[in-house]
Amino acid sequence: MPKPTIELRFDDVTAGYGGLPVLEHLSFSVREGERLGLIGRNGAGKTTTLATAMGLADLMKGRIHFGGDDISSASTYARSRAGLGYVPQSRDIFPSLTVEENLLSGLQGRSASVALPPIYALFPRLKERRRNGGTQLSGGEQQMLSVARALVGQPRILLLDEPLEGLAPMVREELMDAIVRMSDQLGVGCIIVEQHVDVVLEFSNNVIVLERGLAAYSGSAAVLSGEEALLNRTIGIQKC
Repeated sequence: MPKPTIELRFDDVTAGYGGLPVLEHLSFSVREGERLGLIGRNGAGKTTTLATAMGLADLMKGRIHFGGDDISSASTYARSRAGLGYVPQSRDIFPSLTVEENLLSGLQGRSASVALPPIYALFPRLKERRRNGGTQLSGGEQQMLSVARALVGQPRILLLDEPLEGLAPMVREELMDAIVRMSDQLGVGCIIVEQHVDVVLEFSNNVIVLERGLAAYSGSAAVLSGEEALLNRTIGIQKC
């Protein structure tokens, strides 16, 4: 029998840090193979949404479900083992390890001979650099490694926090191409936080626009593409 489709679901979630809410009454769902974009001004709650999904922020109200289970009080480790992958904005690779050693650290008990070939197929540059240390990689290569290491553990839903930040246009294009192929070929669901609005709208099926912790828009990315006034008000920029 095929495996059931996994879904991450927020039900009326309010969350933040130290007793202060950053998100309020946020509800959404994303399934395997789907792509959800989160956009908004700095401080709107985008990164907090991902942190809340991973158990790294304080859940003050509402419930979080993953794969049919209530994970609202589950540890970050348990969420990761269940199939939630997370690529933080800080990248967090191990600089003293080689590329391949970094990838092996994310195996979660899987065989390297099975796990690594599809990762190297997605990121051929990492295969070329597999014996290089983390400090010998460019910023774009480090970001590729961060995404690849999360994929080695076979997540069902992958959370990406500004993966294109600080990258040159050509490298951004190469990384996004790999992320698209990952979603298409492996069926991994994605939630992406990104300041490049056009990239998010092109990549995502659905988009949430956060404004001061609230969802100012939640729906089709294609529909939002035509809402110039909403984009300008909530993000403060025009689409490119």
